[in-house]
Amino acid sequence: MSYLNQKTIKNKVSFSGIALHSGLNVNVCLAPAKPNSGIVFKRVDLHENNLVYPNFMNVTNTSLNTTIENEFGVKISTIEHLMCALFGLGIDNVIVEIDNEEVPILDGSAKLFIEKIISAGINVSNEPIKIIKIKKEIEYTEGNRFISIKPSTLSLNIDFELNYKNPIIGNQRNKVKVFEDDLTDIYNSRTFCLFEDIELIKKNGLAKGGSLDNAIVVKDREILNPGGLRNDKEFVNHKILDCIGDLYTSGYRIVASVKCSRGGHYLTNQLLRKLFQNKDNFSILEIKEKNLPHTLINKSLLRSIA
Repeated sequence: MSYLNQKTIKNKVSFSGIALHSGLNVNVCLAPAKPNSGIVFKRVDLHENNLVYPNFMNVTNTSLNTTIENEFGVKISTIEHLMCALFGLGIDNVIVEIDNEEVPILDGSAKLFIEKIISAGINVSNEPIKIIKIKKEIEYTEGNRFISIKPSTLSLNIDFELNYKNPIIGNQRNKVKVFEDDLTDIYNSRTFCLFEDIELIKKNGLAKGGSLDNAIVVKDREILNPGGLRNDKEFVNHKILDCIGDLYTSGYRIVASVKCSRGGHYLTNQLLRKLFQNKDNFSILEIKEKNLPHTLINKSLLRSIA
């Protein structure tokens, strides 16, 4: 049985936590799913029309999070960190049962999601995985912000740059090979905000559950979190985490080179919408070979679940 086959979790695993923006306590249960069923969010607090699929076309809001919505107006928000964890562990099929409309923020990174999924175990099916291979370069630009995607070999490369006036954040850039590098720093990197933006964010009805336990807060030249940063590039690394999670709304793991400057949820979603407008831009391949130059799951995580 090949690790290039589709995967789900072996056992159900549950967790609870505060939702970053609504401030509500939310319960989540991840459950195994059949091959070719994909990732499905299920609002268990509702009795009908309660399935929401994390597809880029279902994204209805990208302001400080990624929100998906079905045709009946049922929403799930802040899906990106969980989606990144599922991508990183190579989970193709899972049911996400949730009793409210926002995924809990936990510690503000993907770290605890990954730990929970690993604790549930990984079940490998007999069905081969599918990947999206990019055939043409596509770019989406808005002012001085841009994101592009172009063909690569069997790898997903992300080159991300951010630029803040704040001297602590400043200009940061990082490049990762998602299927090959140790991404521990990426998965452990937390969401962040500037202290001076908190009042406006809360006036807009967001970040009601935000605290120093689930976000980095930067004030002038000071990081207010007692423990400081988890790694030297935590700000840009969190942006890469978000990017990976948002790219997974394509439905499959993508083989491509992605470059982004000053981007976020909105730009990534707009790139996917532009990419999939034309079938000549991509192909969906079923991978049946047992031995490829690179696995399509990060190698360090493979070792941890072997």
